[in-house]
Amino acid sequence: MGVNQGQTAIEIRGVSRVYGAGEFKVTALGGVDLDIAENEFFTLLGPSGCGKTTLLRLIAGFDFPTDGEIRLHGEDIATLPPFKRPVNTVFQSYALFPHMTVAQNISFGLEMLGKPKAEIKARVEEMLELVHMTAMRDRKVDQLSGGQQQRVALARALAPKPKVLLLDEPLSALDYKLRKEMQIELKRVQSETGITFIFVTHDQEEALTMSDRIAVMSNGEVRQVGTAREIYDRPSDRFVADFIGESNLIEGQIQSSNDATAHVKLENGALIEASLPQGGKASGKVTIVIRPEHASLGEPGSGSFDGVLEQAIYFGTDTHFHVRLDSGTEFVVREQNMRSGSALHKPGTKIAIILGPNAAQILKD
Repeated sequence: MGVNQGQTAIEIRGVSRVYGAGEFKVTALGGVDLDIAENEFFTLLGPSGCGKTTLLRLIAGFDFPTDGEIRLHGEDIATLPPFKRPVNTVFQSYALFPHMTVAQNISFGLEMLGKPKAEIKARVEEMLELVHMTAMRDRKVDQLSGGQQQRVALARALAPKPKVLLLDEPLSALDYKLRKEMQIELKRVQSETGITFIFVTHDQEEALTMSDRIAVMSNGEVRQVGTAREIYDRPSDRFVADFIGESNLIEGQIQSSNDATAHVKLENGALIEASLPQGGKASGKVTIVIRPEHASLGEPGSGSFDGVLEQAIYFGTDTHFHVRLDSGTEFVVREQNMRSGSALHKPGTKIAIILGPNAAQILKD
């Protein structure tokens, strides 16, 4: 297993990347600050064009920042070329050599580094075992499935023992079932090697499943950094709340507050308790987020809201209830399906929404 996290591996300070000039000027990154720990599975998450791949390229050395510093274990590497950085990248396309066997692909980088033959052989065998590809060592990579090629690309990138491994959406070409399997494999490999992984994805489920911590990005900025649970349960702002999972957004007015919570008067006059955003205070008109699974359905008048059930959508593991509140706002409740079952709520009936403990979170904007 990898060593415990603690020491900082990557420090990013005030990093920006601007392309073009004048009216053609585009800011891909604007003053990003991040600390990524040793032996951490760290994910850069966000929609297309948010700057996550640009940041990965700056760490790899395929591009250079307009401003700022990138430090690896205290050494500024921002201006070093890629081959002088103890960093490797697994690309979305894998970039394997089709004319070579699995073993030859893995050994290639070690040969370029001039490693002794005995050391190369031992390292290749170690990597084949790590990614469960020993039986296919002599097969050409164009004879492999997508998942097998992904394993080879991972083994080749790990063979030189980089201090940091960068992964640029390496699972996006795989089908859903294989992608889920490879998520578990990647996390296992990261844990066993103890190498810092920096993973780029637009897939929120992928990020929540694999990451020790996540940086949610939008428009070249980091909107929030935290564990999967922190990002999901306590989103800092409307973008994060809307991008990660399903959200119910409700307007309200703060009546009173303390260090951690506030009493919020909702549109329908109900008064509820809501958590304040991390490191923030709030006053006046606010938006609160309530996750669909943090609410349940009840008889009219028994909860914080009343409304009419418009539709119930069965998803196998759970059912999504779409309720039109008396205020006109749509609210979604997600309830897990139990084998024994409970009385099915029928569309068109009047219903109440009951909030669970700590269900409501105030957003920054």
